[in-house]
Amino acid sequence: MLRRLWAWEHMEPVNIPPDYLPETKISVIIPIRNEGPQIAQLLQDLNAQTYPPHLFEVLVINDHSDDDSLAVVNSLLHQVAYPLRCLSLAEQTGKKAAVALGVTAATGELLAFTDGDCRVQPAWLACLAYYYTSQQAKFISGPVLYEPTPTLFEKIQLVEFASLIGTGGSSIALGQPNMCNGANLAYPKSVFAEVNGFSGNEHLPSGDDEFLMHKVHQRYPGSVCFIKAAGATVFTRARPTLAEFFAQRVRWASKWSAYQSWRVKLLALLVFGVNFLLFLGMILVVAGKFSVGLLVVALTIKIMIDFSFLKAVLRFFNKLNYLYIIIPLQIIYVPYVVITALVALRGSYSWKGRKIKP
Repeated sequence: MLRRLWAWEHMEPVNIPPDYLPETKISVIIPIRNEGPQIAQLLQDLNAQTYPPHLFEVLVINDHSDDDSLAVVNSLLHQVAYPLRCLSLAEQTGKKAAVALGVTAATGELLAFTDGDCRVQPAWLACLAYYYTSQQAKFISGPVLYEPTPTLFEKIQLVEFASLIGTGGSSIALGQPNMCNGANLAYPKSVFAEVNGFSGNEHLPSGDDEFLMHKVHQRYPGSVCFIKAAGATVFTRARPTLAEFFAQRVRWASKWSAYQSWRVKLLALLVFGVNFLLFLGMILVVAGKFSVGLLVVALTIKIMIDFSFLKAVLRFFNKLNYLYIIIPLQIIYVPYVVITALVALRGSYSWKGRKIKP
């Protein structure tokens, strides 16, 4: 964590120069399933982009939605300045299939990805395009933030999620990419074909973003980048209920055993191991079998290091007023990591009305 703190602090913020003239054709791909209430806002956000509308298209890929998502998208076809298309999966299901269909249909050089329940800022595409051309990046991971967060539960999720985004971004800066988020990604269309897309992990319902990132890193070492730019931040909603939150985290954790990189597997085991030992220490303290003082020392060391890292990440997101969340989060986080990891070993979970089993 201290190495990642150093990497985060030394990562140069990305600023678009005033004389930047965009030339890259972008295809924005948005896989959706039952996003009727949110997709209209996202499409309107894209209509407000500073990027020239003739230089980007938007492809909405419908994954068998059974709400009014299709009707909402179709109602906006002639109300936006950019080319908008809506495609539907036939027999296949899942995000990997939706992304693959979008990539096949895309006409842009650079592919940008977000989710149907997200919000993007006016400079989002401009930031991605400038970073792509200036850095010759083969894979760009971008910042994602939970917003709005009116409840304490949602505020806790914001801080926990910021730690994941910060860890993923700083690991990329260290040349050891492990995590990214599919709500904010970009890569050239040609790269998807060069690494054979999702070949090798089609059977896994989750992990489309991270597995692809690992394949790109293996083929083009040093070409995976994290764009540390406030204008490139994508906003999404925290889970409103504990059940939805837990299902989402189990989905994310269920793919860890399929990672090919020993570094990524080792990091996952390290995180689990530390939290398992702390959880065991809590149980033993309650049973009178372990020193309270030693447990307090261990927790204090962990909290101090995590606090330093999270402070830097929350500063970037302009959320320093959420620092107070870190203390209660640390106590919750220990059993949460252990339970989530153990449940994820089953590999099955429910998501968006589907019972998923790899």
